[in-house]
Amino acid sequence: MRQPLGVILAGGQARRMGGGDKGMLDLSGRSLLDHVVARAGPQVAALALNANGDPDRFAGFGLDVLPDSVAGFPGPLAGILAGLDWAAGRRADMIVTMAADTPFFPCDLVPRLLLAAEGMSLPLVLAATPDDNGNQRRHPTFGLWPVALREDLREALADGVRKVGLWADRHGARAALFPVDGIDPFFNVNTPGDLARAEALLA
Repeated sequence: MRQPLGVILAGGQARRMGGGDKGMLDLSGRSLLDHVVARAGPQVAALALNANGDPDRFAGFGLDVLPDSVAGFPGPLAGILAGLDWAAGRRADMIVTMAADTPFFPCDLVPRLLLAAEGMSLPLVLAATPDDNGNQRRHPTFGLWPVALREDLREALADGVRKVGLWADRHGARAALFPVDGIDPFFNVNTPGDLARAEALLA
């Protein structure tokens, strides 16, 4: 498989942080988005940002900014679709998505997702971690998505589908299991308390 393109999902409204761009929050002297870009960039062939509103506020990152093509902030599936449309224009076969508020996600995210997709005609894999009961907890904003399913996803969104896992399971999604070493690597910053915790972890 060729190295996929990467799409950082930042299209949400950050209500629990009081609105605005979570990715612009300061985390140890750098923006949260800077941390995410530093982890994502080396793992993909090219990187873009899914975000709504004025794209000029992200000009300093040097990334293509992809707005949702579906109105009303329908959630991560709209960002995935925007990424798939962008990838189709670049003649790519697949994308990997990651959340803009998750500064500690694995540096081997992409190779592990690709490994889990071996043998799939349409590679669709979601990241997962073990929970306290030994079950898998999926992280649906971290996934490998085939460009070939973009029209199917567009129709699903038009039909009102909003849950990433629901649509992914329709297409036989697999899980790539990542270890948890003290902290879930997919820990995300949703609240001011989460941001303080992330600062403590970096310190």
